[in-house]
Amino acid sequence: MRVAKAFTLTEPERVTLSQWARRRSTPARLLLRAQIVLAAAEGRENQEIATQLGCTRRTVGTCRNRFATERLAGLEQDAPRGGRTPSVRGAKEVEIIRKTRQETPPQATQWSTRSMAAALGVN
Repeated sequence: MRVAKAFTLTEPERVTLSQWARRRSTPARLLLRAQIVLAAAEGRENQEIATQLGCTRRTVGTCRNRFATERLAGLEQDAPRGGRTPSVRGAKEVEIIRKTRQETPPQATQWSTRSMAAALGVN
């Protein structure tokens, strides 16, 4: 059985997290993260926190681990996610923008996506 990472809050961290948890203008994801960390600092288990806050144990564990390693900065920003790499890069993007703004296609008044793609050899 895995044991959740234990941590203690400094007084400035506790104040900041409490403010985030009480403020009405706090984004929902930051509010949830603050509530998770405050509950975890009281010594509650992940399952109990998840049940109380209406989220999953995995979410609670992720927030706990991020706070334990990165402190407040880990809660404020979302972790980077993967994704498909763009098919058109750097020079091609610049060329598309330049051509769109400064040139017109032969026998037409404006570029269509297909005519631009055919002219530059992209999809």
